This record gives sequence, structure tokens and C-alpha cells, in this order.
Amino acid sequence: MDAVFKTEEGIFNYRVAGVLIHNDCVLLHKDKEDDFWALPGGRVEVTEEASKAVGREFKEEIGVDIQVEKLLWSAENFFTYRESSYHEIGFYFKVKESDNGLPQQEVFYGKEGEKDLIYKWVRLDQLKDYSVQPEFIKEELKELNSSSKHIVVHD
Repeated sequence: MDAVFKTEEGIFNYRVAGVLIHNDCVLLHKDKEDDFWALPGGRVEVTEEASKAVGREFKEEIGVDIQVEKLLWSAENFFTYRESSYHEIGFYFKVKESDNGLPQQEVFYGKEGEKDLIYKWVRLDQLKDYSVQPEFIKEELKELNSSSKHIVVHD
């Protein structure tokens, strides 16, 4: 069971994402119905470790194994999505591919349940041209610090 619940005030969501960089490009994904990109990942299951969840999400959505290198950011993200208010706790991990099965073409596709996902390798120096959520990701990717950072975002 995913660690998400709804109240009258909004939706609480516990999410993880992986920062995967290859050849000066970062891997992003989006739901085909969305107008923004995000780092690949998904919801953490109740009793699941966050670092295990990010690996599970990569395996489920695009069929590749990854290794978690370190925690980059923890974030409290408050936003509205599809007319619902969200309070999201997110853990963002630096990850690397461990099985050489990751598609190298610029755009490829994955699945999350019944939803179709679009994946894209985006050059780090071209991120400014993309709508990426949460917005702090574009700035933080410019310089991946050696220590973890806690970020609070209100849209």
C-alpha cells in the first residue's frame, strides 16, 4: 500500500525520485497528460525504505536496476495538482545504472500501472528550457553538493 492519504484539506504523499545523469544529461519523465517534467520515481509503500522504493520504481516503470549512491535532497513540497492540494514529503537520491539496460535514445516510454510515461534525456545545460517540478530541481542540479540538503517549497 502506498504511503498516501486524503483528507478534507488535501492529499499527503510520500515520494522518492532518482537523479540519474549520463553523458551530461539527466533523465526526466512525465505523464503524457502533464505539461511538466519530473525526476523518475514514485510513491513509497508503507514499511518500505525510501532507498529501496526508488530502485523498485525504476524497475517497475522502465525495467532497469539502479544503485542508490546517496541522498541529495529531502523536500517538503506544497502544491496544487489536478485541482487537489498536496503536501508531499520527497527524498531525492543520486542513482546510477547497475545493469546497462537503460535506453540511450533521447525519448523512450515506460508504464506506471495503466498510465503511459514519457522519459527523456535532457542536457543539463538545457534544463532552463523545460518546465520541471518541483522547480528547485533545475537550480540544484547545477551543483550537486557533497552533503544532503533540506528544501521547503510553496507554489
